Amino acid sequence: MEKLYHIQLDDSHQAKYALLPGDPARAEKIAQFLDNPKFIGSNREYTTWLGQIEGENILVMSTGMGGPSTAIGIEELFQTGVTNFLRIGTCGGIKLDVMGGDLVIATGAIRMDGTPDEYVPKEFPAVADFDFTGSLVQAAKKLKVKYHTGIVHCKDSFYGQHSPGRMPIGYELEAKWEAWFKANCLASEMESSTLFIVSQILGARAACVLNVIWNQERAKRGLSDPHQHDTELAVRVAVEAVREDILQQKAKAD
Repeated sequence: MEKLYHIQLDDSHQAKYALLPGDPARAEKIAQFLDNPKFIGSNREYTTWLGQIEGENILVMSTGMGGPSTAIGIEELFQTGVTNFLRIGTCGGIKLDVMGGDLVIATGAIRMDGTPDEYVPKEFPAVADFDFTGSLVQAAKKLKVKYHTGIVHCKDSFYGQHSPGRMPIGYELEAKWEAWFKANCLASEMESSTLFIVSQILGARAACVLNVIWNQERAKRGLSDPHQHDTELAVRVAVEAVREDILQQKAKAD
């Protein structure tokens, strides 16, 4: 096949799994946790490496920030043969017991973004694949990492969250944020909803593990608010989860 327009990849990679950071700079760092990592291309926000886990080819491709570029990346990767998508991202905590340095394994997302609205009606839920997410949970337990499972808030506007008062629609943003807090939403980020919806429509599997950078609700209340920008724990959990999933798939095939 010809290389696809945005990601500039064809199907020669023969990978069924893709690890998806948002930041292009993190792609190389994640690839170093794989066997035999090699750089295979970069175009726009899509920087791609290829490696192996348990002898299976694994892609690492950045998606940029937000839903539109994430959707394009997933759509085109799927055309090249990828059927398992695992986002390794960052988030800000909302629920008070979600601390900087913890991991959040998203089971579903509040759809405050716009890209999935061009796939399905708003009533359609954005949920992760159950078995793939279970592999993340098992990996977190195996590595003895502090993690939380549950719903995350997915938005399009970073500054709409952090400076809602200066937005003309701030009254609505602030009211909804309070609703998410009261509903025990774990954290906020910008890609999970699109990841889950697009994968669902394509018939692919998706899961999401997030490093908590900070928690603005804790800071607002004068509680301790440790900051953690290093995503290594999330990467280790993701790699171990893919390993577990590959082994499970091989066992089923036998």
